[in-house]
Amino acid sequence: MDILQMGASMLSEKLGTDIDADSISSALGGLLAGPDGNADLAGLASRFAANADFGDLLGSWLGDGANEALSTDGLMAIFGGDQIAGFAEKLGVDATEAAGGLAEVVPAMLDKASSGGNLLDLAGGAEGLLGAAKSFFS
Repeated sequence: MDILQMGASMLSEKLGTDIDADSISSALGGLLAGPDGNADLAGLASRFAANADFGDLLGSWLGDGANEALSTDGLMAIFGGDQIAGFAEKLGVDATEAAGGLAEVVPAMLDKASSGGNLLDLAGGAEGLLGAAKSFFS
């Protein structure tokens, strides 16, 4: 099972909806899309790294220890209310409910993607991730 399918499955459980997995996966892929239109977890990690408030959280997800929780406010700070509302609309659920589910699923997806260093490799290693974060402030 790939990371996007895992996230869709987790969201389906969290939201308790009868929405098919393909619809959830499509909406999730759209929310996480990078410039090429594909899910970009390395880019998402860079967005968290670029915000000083989320450095420790991101480190917990990418590391081997326990994952720290992401609040719905934190999720909204990264994605913005419009993106979360659009995601929720695609699924036919309330934006607050969608944000709550995503706040649990996003850390799990980044954790799974970083297992064995794969996410860091995609981002060019720790230096690449930090460089991407610095570009947000240039």
